[in-house]
Amino acid sequence: MSQVAGAKADIPLLITEDSRYWYRQGKRFDDQECYAEAVACYDRALINSPNAYWIWYNKGCALRELGEYETAVASFKEASALRPNDYWAYYNQACILIEDLDQFEDAIATLNQALAIRPNDYWAYFRRGDAKRHLKRYEDAISDYDQALSIRPNDYWAWLRRGDACRHLKRYENAINSYEQAQAIHPQDFWSYYKLADTFRYTEDFAAALKNYQKAIEIKPNDEYAWYNCACCAARIGDISLAMEYLESTLLINPNFQELLKNDPDLVVIRDRGLLGDLLREINCLN
Repeated sequence: MSQVAGAKADIPLLITEDSRYWYRQGKRFDDQECYAEAVACYDRALINSPNAYWIWYNKGCALRELGEYETAVASFKEASALRPNDYWAYYNQACILIEDLDQFEDAIATLNQALAIRPNDYWAYFRRGDAKRHLKRYEDAISDYDQALSIRPNDYWAWLRRGDACRHLKRYENAINSYEQAQAIHPQDFWSYYKLADTFRYTEDFAAALKNYQKAIEIKPNDEYAWYNCACCAARIGDISLAMEYLESTLLINPNFQELLKNDPDLVVIRDRGLLGDLLREINCLN
């Protein structure tokens, strides 16, 4: 008997060439999050069972956990070659290609294969929409998000990313509707309020933008960008006192915003009234 060094728990290992044994040991190491040891066991199993789908598949999963993304994709490709009609090997390849390698065209091609197997799969449409959005193919991305939402109409992330794609196309009303749908599904998530506020700023509806930035701050009170954007919107609607309060809060969180204050066109009314000097001196004394 031997042991694999570095495991979180000692697992005695037999000296054997039995692929099933090494596969089972790999799974045991996976369960303990000992991924390097799991990969070593899967490699031993593959010596005598090079055409075993599940060994290649689980090796790919473990390699991704180790951050060995290219090798993980190669393992999933081996699994796909052995079972061309298995959805999951394609899907996991695509997730790595999108999230870890920024290989979006390859991800789209892989997800096309996944959708040929499972044409009504929410996740494949959603991921393909993400890949297209990263490639700035916003129309196509919206189409995929719409397909995903036809399957899961109450999915927060599909509505949020649909809003992002619409906003890039300057379809602000559509973006606002998408973000509001996301809010209704997940009313305590920071990003739907923040992104909705940004979109209202693009339409110069600063009062609505301020309201949503304020809600974002309630959820994430230490986000300096939300505080700063509140200040900009308050200045735009002429509430100078409120804008100064938000600027003070911004600078207390992050004093590095001082240079931005000096040139931001949203704050021209504050600069013209000579109000920044005292605020900056106060903040610098505190720091």
